[in-house]
Amino acid sequence: MDSRPHDRLDELQSDPYPHYARARDAEGLTFVPELDAWLVARDADVREVLRRAEDFSSEGALRPDVMPAPTALAVLGGGFGGRPVVVGVDGIRHQELRAPIVKGLSPARVAAVVPYAAERAAALVDAFMDGAPGEHKGGHVELMSAYARRLPGEVIGRIVGLDPADVPAVVHGGYRAEELLFRPLPEDEQIAVARDVVATQHILDRYARDRHTEPREDLCTDIVASVTAPDDGDGSAELTLDQRHEVVSHLQNLLIAGHLTTTALIGTTVLHLLRHPDQWELLCAEPDRIPAAVEEAARYDTALQGFRRVATRPVTLAGTELPAGASLFVAFGAANRDGDRHPGPDRFDITRTPVRHLAFGLGAHACPGSQLAREQLRLTLQELTSRLPGLRLAEEHAVTMRPTMIHRSPRSLHLTW
Repeated sequence: MDSRPHDRLDELQSDPYPHYARARDAEGLTFVPELDAWLVARDADVREVLRRAEDFSSEGALRPDVMPAPTALAVLGGGFGGRPVVVGVDGIRHQELRAPIVKGLSPARVAAVVPYAAERAAALVDAFMDGAPGEHKGGHVELMSAYARRLPGEVIGRIVGLDPADVPAVVHGGYRAEELLFRPLPEDEQIAVARDVVATQHILDRYARDRHTEPREDLCTDIVASVTAPDDGDGSAELTLDQRHEVVSHLQNLLIAGHLTTTALIGTTVLHLLRHPDQWELLCAEPDRIPAAVEEAARYDTALQGFRRVATRPVTLAGTELPAGASLFVAFGAANRDGDRHPGPDRFDITRTPVRHLAFGLGAHACPGSQLAREQLRLTLQELTSRLPGLRLAEEHAVTMRPTMIHRSPRSLHLTW
């Protein structure tokens, strides 16, 4: 197999910002072969696409970068899911699928989970500080594995209603699903990944059936209720196979969005603050700036770099004529570095005057979990700035970014204090 296309895709995904800059400066839109899509990179153009859902459909928003091998697809056939999810549909169906998620991530529900999130954030920091030789001797932590990949899964798991014992397996399954769809893997590894994904789906199917018979005050119950008709009775009848597939699809999508994106945001936020020691020191001295730091970090290195859209009819965008069926990559990360909206866009500056960015999307498909993500970042920065003001990047460990446009984050983040 020719590895060069994958090498070029890795290069683009590892650092897309130079590509974005060229696309913003070019006349019209730029077609990017590595993405097999027209790149929408200017803030005004991104906003226009997001507001014109009738012309730019979300169907195929999560189209795989790499199609799994038939053997891996056969393994996936033994699982659940495969039904349309909220990010990939439009119109009335989108509103129907989004409704229970909006309810489950309402301001009241988010406020109710914040004390638990604060408790878990403190406990995770306790754990890696207790493992250090002593406060005055300093210590070391790989933040992604010790903290960033744990807190968001525990928090969204709490909202959904997962037993804490099941959270690690579900988080692992989320990462494996992302690998299968967005990374080139040897066939034997694809099969192994598919098995992990199916194992996670069976866990979620168990929750679907349990909540149908014994409803609780959690988001899993709300999603189960949303796929069953009011005349389905009191829950004594079993969910149909199609209903189980639908619930698992929603849960899988929600959980992946709920933990991978926030994990990525935690990683990039801490990385860029520590790469700019003056900003870190300012934040430690003036913790009231934490909310502004969260917004600047989300703008500067957006976790969800963008989504795909498909033209529903012949349209003209930025002077470029697009046929029906044209594929677009709508780059939130590129829009957030557009100097026409964000002066000095390549400068990381937590003191900049806030201007609404697109890190959490816009319009009908705006991220319903944005407030939950912000709260977890806020808690993280409160913990780290107050307890570890001497935190710094471990110089002996180079930081590389995961090659992905879906959840951009450091592969690992070694810190010392």
